[in-house]
Amino acid sequence: MTPLPTPQQLRYLVTLAETGHFGRAASACAVSQSTLSAGILVLERQLNAQILDRSAGKHVAFTALGLELVAKARHALAALASLADTADAARAPMAGPLRLGIIPTVGPFLLPSLMPALRARYPALQLFLREDQTAALLAQLQSDQLDVLLLAEPCACMGTESLPVKRDEFLAVLPMDHPLAAREEVPVSALVAERLLLLEDGHCLRDQVLSVCGANPMKAGAFAATSLHTLIHMVAGGLGVTLVPRLAVAGGVTNGAEVALRRLEGAGTWRTLSLAWQPASPRAADYRALAPLIAGAVDRCLL
Repeated sequence: MTPLPTPQQLRYLVTLAETGHFGRAASACAVSQSTLSAGILVLERQLNAQILDRSAGKHVAFTALGLELVAKARHALAALASLADTADAARAPMAGPLRLGIIPTVGPFLLPSLMPALRARYPALQLFLREDQTAALLAQLQSDQLDVLLLAEPCACMGTESLPVKRDEFLAVLPMDHPLAAREEVPVSALVAERLLLLEDGHCLRDQVLSVCGANPMKAGAFAATSLHTLIHMVAGGLGVTLVPRLAVAGGVTNGAEVALRRLEGAGTWRTLSLAWQPASPRAADYRALAPLIAGAVDRCLL
């Protein structure tokens, strides 16, 4: 029978794949480079498999089998960690490290209200934050680099268990002299003919705005913004119109910009803030406990 790899060997393997460098991997694992190299070599001999392509010279290159073993090693380490997580969750709910991923159209506007509430309610919680676009966060969740995500739906987040937390309505953002700015509410149908300004590809907000407006992305403005603040200033400059979440407006994204904000008239003119985690996670109860705190933080932001 083939000897089973040790957790340490699996950790060496995964860390080497993530860093792509023996020295950095060794440092991350708190061992010498020779110890890590020897550990990988012993693993290859145990499995009678070539994990690294040594014809690549000094560059770290994995064979096809090596990449498959890295993926399995990640899942094995996650399964081992879940044993400890299950015990920890039963012994001390909402304690210890929690790695939260959050999208950039939510984080800067919600965290100033959410963080103090989390510290006050769960003082033993050690929160680590990662801000990134939805697809990148989902990949990190799948590879067990993150525990739970705060996303905006609808989004392409299949393969997760999710919990809706709070609606966040969209507001129309118009140049001050735009004809629609004379109205108290702007019909969604009136925006179809407008030059719609959007965030760049990769932001779920881009697809959500297109969906609400029923717009063709080919008719959108030629230039996409990298952030909501840039998007607002593009509108102020008369380049077009856009939609922004009310949470971002409450967080000051339009402060100092000469734009008109109007509520939308129509159905489905909102996004839904939701928590997402891997199915069957042993800490699902902890993640669900976050929902009322997040909802309360959103309410405070919108006051």
